[in-house]
Amino acid sequence: MDIPSKTPQVKRSRRWVLALVITTGIVTATAAVYTVSRYRLLPSTPAPTPAPTVPIVRTVTALGRLEPEGEAVHPATTGSLEGTRILKILVKEGEKVKAGQIIAILDTRARRLAALKETQEQVKVAQTRLAQVKAGAKVGEINAQKATILRMEAELRGNVKAQEATVERLVAELQNAETEDRRYQQLYQDNAVSASTRDSKHLAVETAQKQLEEGKATLNRLRESMQAQLNEAKANLNRIAEVRPTDVGAARAEVDKALAAVERTKADLEVAYVRSPRDGRILKIHIRPGEVVDDRGEGILKLGQTDKMYAVAEVYETDIRKVRLGQRATITSDAFVGKLQGTVNQIGWEIGKKDVLSTDPAAATDVRVVEVKIRLDPASSQQVAALNNLQVTVEIEP
Repeated sequence: MDIPSKTPQVKRSRRWVLALVITTGIVTATAAVYTVSRYRLLPSTPAPTPAPTVPIVRTVTALGRLEPEGEAVHPATTGSLEGTRILKILVKEGEKVKAGQIIAILDTRARRLAALKETQEQVKVAQTRLAQVKAGAKVGEINAQKATILRMEAELRGNVKAQEATVERLVAELQNAETEDRRYQQLYQDNAVSASTRDSKHLAVETAQKQLEEGKATLNRLRESMQAQLNEAKANLNRIAEVRPTDVGAARAEVDKALAAVERTKADLEVAYVRSPRDGRILKIHIRPGEVVDDRGEGILKLGQTDKMYAVAEVYETDIRKVRLGQRATITSDAFVGKLQGTVNQIGWEIGKKDVLSTDPAAATDVRVVEVKIRLDPASSQQVAALNNLQVTVEIEP
């Protein structure tokens, strides 16, 4: 009777066990399927094996441009060029020029050339004056002064002789008066003549003495006066014939002043000639004859040394630490065949914005870069000598 009563309970226990086994199997199967699927998608690498080290790539790639050594330059003239026009252009684009070669002439040349000729004539005048001062007075002037001296000497001798004759006559008259005075004094003592007659003869002696004294004084004054005039004439002759150092110095100073004016006008004339500052090739002529020169704009023309070309790479500021002087670089472009080779020659000291033109409208033009100059090898320079300002791709090797 007990067996029938346990049968339903046993059946229920079995059902629970069976349900548990089935559930456990389903869960186990699902986990197995998920695990297999997951490991099929993952690479089959052993778990204990460490991940390989990825090598650091140090090659620096940047956009750049080609340009001649020293960049394209603008031959400039000294001083302001306001209102100045081009008279002649003596070169053509692509032509090679030498340092110091005249490449253009300004319209100020004629005016400054005339000023130079004027100052050169002033030098000739000053030099002639200096020669005259060194040579002294003209021969004619010296001879005229000598003739004056001779004339004065003759006058002196004539006047002195005439006055001496007068003095001699007065001496004779005095002697005669004295003789008469003595004779009449004796006659008076002999009571042969009156006292008045004797006194008149004595008065004649005194008068003759005074006249003689005046005659001698006149002779002395004449000699002194004529001698003074003669001495002055001789001194004037010496002054005319003498070359004084002060006169020579003044004349030489005038020559130096005129020569300085010549040098100044030569410098002014030189401004009218535009010369090449170095050897190179004419890349671009900006101004034609007759046009006004703008000394603050593009200048007259562009000049470059195309036999020594450079690639100017714009390296990102984050990559500049990888660049060193002397590193080799490779330059490529669709504009030429093959690759150019060069060496890092200069690393810029300033960080600026990207400058190389790009056809990509989405390019980051405000990226901050440093300019690195790569000097091309001679063969590479020759290959791209005519491709100034060409955009290129630069790879700087580690």
